[in-house]
Amino acid sequence: MAFGFFSRPAKPAPETAGERTHHVAGRELPLRVVENARARRLTLRIDAGGQGLRVTVPPGLRRGEVERFLERHRDWLELKLARLPDRPQVRAGVKIPLRGTPHLILHRPGRRGTVAVALEDGAPALHVHGEEAHLPRRLADFLKREARRDIEPLVARHAASAGRRAKAVRYKDTSSRWGSCTADGTLSFSWRIMMAPPTVIDYLVAHEVAHLREMNHGPKFWALCRELCPRTDEARAWLKRNGSALQAIRFE
Repeated sequence: MAFGFFSRPAKPAPETAGERTHHVAGRELPLRVVENARARRLTLRIDAGGQGLRVTVPPGLRRGEVERFLERHRDWLELKLARLPDRPQVRAGVKIPLRGTPHLILHRPGRRGTVAVALEDGAPALHVHGEEAHLPRRLADFLKREARRDIEPLVARHAASAGRRAKAVRYKDTSSRWGSCTADGTLSFSWRIMMAPPTVIDYLVAHEVAHLREMNHGPKFWALCRELCPRTDEARAWLKRNGSALQAIRFE
């Protein structure tokens, strides 16, 4: 989601890039102000799941312009935030998807804190052992381990097909991006992607590996991405429809 307008000419006392908070729609959201030398206007984006805001500004923007920009578009922000999915809290008795399949979360005390995939009355379940207070963190750690297990072989396979090699593979809990590729070949992935179907996981890996050859989103990039993952368009559409809901799940 984005909204922008053309900025005024640069004036003294420029806006300082960095992080702060912004109060809107009864929420206190992290706000990142990012200066971009190529920007000609202010651009506002809402992070996936409504977990934060990002404003991109031109160099030398007058101090305080970001706050006035946000205030002028308060109604737009409130409307967009109201339409976002609720942020469900991970807890026993609810379901979260694993590789696209809903799994019932069940707390099993009395054993060392592990997570096991099991069947409960014939339906997929996640048995979380240990103290219940640690259940969300244990599930997050479980998804990180599953991400390593699935993604690293996919990186190796797609990188070999692309004739490139990844320098390193990292896992994060990002609020606005599912993956990234740096100029030195380091690939990063959100471990939340393990809640998506396998085709979507494969697409995300193919997308980032394709950046090892094409650091852009031009025609050559998309041609390579579709070569690595023939179901790119289908998976990309799925992530666009469902990604915000996955980002909104709370693992605190």
